[in-house]
Amino acid sequence: MLKMEGHGGMMGHHHMMNFKKVFFVSLVLSIPILVLSPMMGVNLPFQFTFEGSEIVVLVLATILLIYGGRPFFSGAVSELKDRKPAMMTLVSMGLGVSYGYSVYAFIMNDIIKSDMHVMNYFWEFASLTLIMLFGHWMEMKSLMMSNSELDSIAKLLPSTAIVVNGDKQEEIALDQVKQGMRLLVRANDKVPVDGIVDEGSAVVNESIITGESKPIMKKKQDQVIGGSINGNTSFYMIASHNGQEGYLSQVLELVQTTQNQKTKIETKSNQVAGWLFYIALTVGILAFIIWGVTGKDWNVAMERMISVFIIACPHALGLAIPLVIARATGIAANQGVLIKNKNVWESVENLEYLAMDKTGTLTQGSFEVTNLLSLNKEYTEKEVFEYFVTLEKHSSHPIALSILKAAESKKIEGYPTDDVELVQGVGMSGNVNGKDIKIVNEDYLISNNISYDKELYDTYSKEGNTISYLVIDNVAVGMVTLADQLRPEAMDLIKNLHDMNIEPIMMSGDNADAVKTIAEYLGIKKYYAQLLPQDKADKVKELKKDHPIMMVGDGVNDAPSLANASVSMAIGNGTDVAKDSADMLLVKNDLSKITMFLHLAKKTHRKMKENLWWGAGYNILAIPLAAGVFAPIGIVLSPAIGAILMSLSTIIVAINAMRLHL
Repeated sequence: MLKMEGHGGMMGHHHMMNFKKVFFVSLVLSIPILVLSPMMGVNLPFQFTFEGSEIVVLVLATILLIYGGRPFFSGAVSELKDRKPAMMTLVSMGLGVSYGYSVYAFIMNDIIKSDMHVMNYFWEFASLTLIMLFGHWMEMKSLMMSNSELDSIAKLLPSTAIVVNGDKQEEIALDQVKQGMRLLVRANDKVPVDGIVDEGSAVVNESIITGESKPIMKKKQDQVIGGSINGNTSFYMIASHNGQEGYLSQVLELVQTTQNQKTKIETKSNQVAGWLFYIALTVGILAFIIWGVTGKDWNVAMERMISVFIIACPHALGLAIPLVIARATGIAANQGVLIKNKNVWESVENLEYLAMDKTGTLTQGSFEVTNLLSLNKEYTEKEVFEYFVTLEKHSSHPIALSILKAAESKKIEGYPTDDVELVQGVGMSGNVNGKDIKIVNEDYLISNNISYDKELYDTYSKEGNTISYLVIDNVAVGMVTLADQLRPEAMDLIKNLHDMNIEPIMMSGDNADAVKTIAEYLGIKKYYAQLLPQDKADKVKELKKDHPIMMVGDGVNDAPSLANASVSMAIGNGTDVAKDSADMLLVKNDLSKITMFLHLAKKTHRKMKENLWWGAGYNILAIPLAAGVFAPIGIVLSPAIGAILMSLSTIIVAINAMRLHL
């Protein structure tokens, strides 16, 4: 299996760097530079110099360039290889030019001792390095790194399997299982690999993998999926795949392929930085040529060009988005939504569809008794319940546990008996009060010619219920219906989505009746049932072509569609592989937090735009002034004014980010 790479984020393969450590080491290197160097030629109150302080500054700046500048230079190389200069290229230009020109100033002023004083930009170089590192540290701090998908898959599969050779049984490691081996699956164990039932029968819970809410009856020649949970009877199977090569592995590969292909969103700050790079480069070179040709002073021309390149340094722009993201991510975390991919804030813009899984997402993922009926005048409903409880006490099947839970709330204890046994593929049977009692499904009634009300059965079945019958002395005397319960916030969520002009869509691996019932009850017009993971992923891909789509899910079967969606959220009580495939994790399983996130995302996106205007606005104003466009009418941007404008735009951006709230 492939090893999944991290995805998303402006830093690409640099995003794993420890920006906190790099920032603090760079801070230690920068403080002496900031104290010993003037800001754009202006001496600040806290600055001083001493004999040889210029050499100290040069040495520290060189170390800072190599250590603190490395992530930006390597990022710029990646951008230029892709022919897409953006933030890293703009920052690298600012760092390279400010450092390079400052070294030239040091040589002219301190070694050649030229009469013409050349201004150095070590202060700007150090402050730009610090601000950009701080911005990226904030970004990384606001993200939660996801666990390895491989670990998640490994947890779903058992580590061993029992191989059967004639009368001999041997427990071997899962990766030693070969196609065609005969395996024993004991009661309540996980099915080790995909295969075919060879002997016996069982009720298997596949909900975590396929989304089918009801436990499924498996008989000879039926397929079973590795990772699904066997009920309380043993069976034999023939492996149809080698160990760790089955359905779950295919799901994982689908997720990996999608996430590795999922192109990184070119964030707006990156687009703006790309434009500024070209603008600064063009304006700087033009300023150099025009000032040199018209003024015949190439030193002044060089200073103008360098001023343009350094003024274009994206101090405010570098903080504009990271500070908003850090603030929004903190607010979301306090509300129980953990953000794993910082691109979610921009992905939600213009969202048209919100697709949801059913089992475990819109529903609780656990059965509850919905009806208990007596079908025979000789038995009251209480007596029917007593008999159900008497037999189900001896089972650990999910349906049995749900019936016992309902009985406990009504203080029904059942009758005393030890004469109870499991009937493979049917249910339970026992002798109670001298009567032959059975709990069975519809198939048993049909095959044993026991009469029952088919119309009543169909009514409850179409509502998505699982139905069990109580048979006493070959007469169906009672029935119990169980259903997966809706989450209490589901109805409000759908109403809120309609109010926000976002169309809700239900995508489920469950049967058509169950899906239709819930969709109609909630008012969801678009719904799809009995989807395999690949089907779900294809459906999301198809919708995403024309419309941004968000996916919310909890199971392994949701993982590929979560990875394929424009933006995705996993439910906290879902499987690890679903959590790892999603951009966000809903910690508290409270669907109202989805509405909260959508409102917060809209506000966050608005703040990002505002900050981009503040950040880029400074550059748009300062670049032509630094180039000397208005020199003919006596207006030239002095370095001191440039420094003040730069500081102001950075402060405004920071304050604006902090004003984001729910």
